[in-house]
Amino acid sequence: MKPKNIPKIIQTLSKAYPANNKTTLNRMRAKPDSYKVLISCLLSLRSRDETTEKVSKELYKHAETPEEMLKLPTPKLKKIIFQTGHYNKKAEALKHVSKELIEKFNSKVPKTREELISIKGIGPKTANIVLAFAYQQSVIPVDTHVHRISNRLGFVKTKTAEKTEPELHKTIPKKYWNEFNAIFVQFGREICNPLSPKCSICPINKYCPKIGVTKSR
Repeated sequence: MKPKNIPKIIQTLSKAYPANNKTTLNRMRAKPDSYKVLISCLLSLRSRDETTEKVSKELYKHAETPEEMLKLPTPKLKKIIFQTGHYNKKAEALKHVSKELIEKFNSKVPKTREELISIKGIGPKTANIVLAFAYQQSVIPVDTHVHRISNRLGFVKTKTAEKTEPELHKTIPKKYWNEFNAIFVQFGREICNPLSPKCSICPINKYCPKIGVTKSR
């Protein structure tokens, strides 16, 4: 049985978080470049959105294609992406992913989930972001915000983001899939925080069962 008020909740949040407030990756949908979407997503892991945007713009001055990424000296690449954190691991991932794209996919970013996750360094969330933001496919990218809030609202009852994704596909009407991630990421950052959500000013407070919430503001 589907939870009640799903359309009302999503419609209310979509008004509170309009398109001009969306994350860097979501804004890239306007003029999608599949390689840049992929690389920016890899850079965004454990990084603030403002940092991801700034570093991405700088990186693309030096490397906009897999071939250019491989030619970019690793020390210089690390220096460019340093601010995103975990720069050693990320530099290795960017080089490996670019090499795989050249050797296995003719320098093109695959358009299927199976092909994307076959590349080491690309997980389910990254694959879905590429499919949704670069190729406008109907999928729901699930990160920590989407996973946490979906469980709090009772949309799903899952332990991991990987398990949340297929359950959301069963629960959420397909017409909301394209905007779901953008809305919930912003909502999670501003209101529905991990440890102490701001329930007193939450626009969907009256609809939320607050599952698992023990402390709020």
